[in-house]
Amino acid sequence: MKQSIVIIGAGNMGQGLAIQFARHNHSVLLIDHRESNLDEAMMSIHDNLRRLAEAGALENNVRGVSEHIDTSTSQASIPSDAALILESIPEDIKAKHDVFSQLDEMLSKDTILASNTSSIPITQIAKAAVRAPERVIGCHWWYPPYLLPPVEVTAGKQTQPEVIKRVCDLLEGVNRSPIKVKQDLPGFVWNRVQNAVIRECLYLAKNDVASVEDINRAIRDGYARRTAVVGPFETMDIAGLEQFATVAEHLFPELNNADAPSLFDEYLSAGRTGIDAQKGFLEYSKTADDVKDARDRGLLALNEVLDH
Repeated sequence: MKQSIVIIGAGNMGQGLAIQFARHNHSVLLIDHRESNLDEAMMSIHDNLRRLAEAGALENNVRGVSEHIDTSTSQASIPSDAALILESIPEDIKAKHDVFSQLDEMLSKDTILASNTSSIPITQIAKAAVRAPERVIGCHWWYPPYLLPPVEVTAGKQTQPEVIKRVCDLLEGVNRSPIKVKQDLPGFVWNRVQNAVIRECLYLAKNDVASVEDINRAIRDGYARRTAVVGPFETMDIAGLEQFATVAEHLFPELNNADAPSLFDEYLSAGRTGIDAQKGFLEYSKTADDVKDARDRGLLALNEVLDH
């Protein structure tokens, strides 16, 4: 059933969210405070849709999908019958509170207010929705959202069970796989696991246990390839729990438990900010768009293999 979906924030994630809902024929309104951001977002959306179409991964043609997406710089343009409003702005609690406070005052009782936050507890965000904290829910997508199926669904302390069900049903209707997070912890599931791996990688690089390039390859070409087929719990089951228990007894006390390594500061102060600067932890001869394009093509190929 076609529904009205509102995305607040036209950054990379907001663009991807708009694509995923629009390709399943929902009516999408993409909101950002700058017209120039929306113009750039629509150009990026068309580029991503074109790549999906070229890979044979788009159910409709590019124009047919993009016609489902409108833009606006004003929250006043949000339709009264919006089924879901999904906030996807930077991880700033004050900015999120401003958004949810405004939405709380203007929306009908049937509209669900969701946040794509990757780290902030939902109960904390819901404090700004004083009229309807029971309709606030976490809806954290993997990036890029039009290629990766899981979405973390996290309830705050006051979120109603019916809201959880409606969100999960909506996600399944756009071919996404809800992961129900039962505790409203900072970082939820995925970012806690991802950042535990990142922290250990930074520790290994900082202490010159291996080069950045080799650590990157170890994760990308080894751990990640196997994990794409079997998750960590399956891996332990296949190898045998006794083996992993023995390794854990010796290794767990040795793993890095410190605060964020100063390696971030060293690279940032040297202007190594990532692919936009063509150098971060690694160096890049290609443009940021080319790097992202290669990533998406790799994910499309992987999806094709795993889905069949």
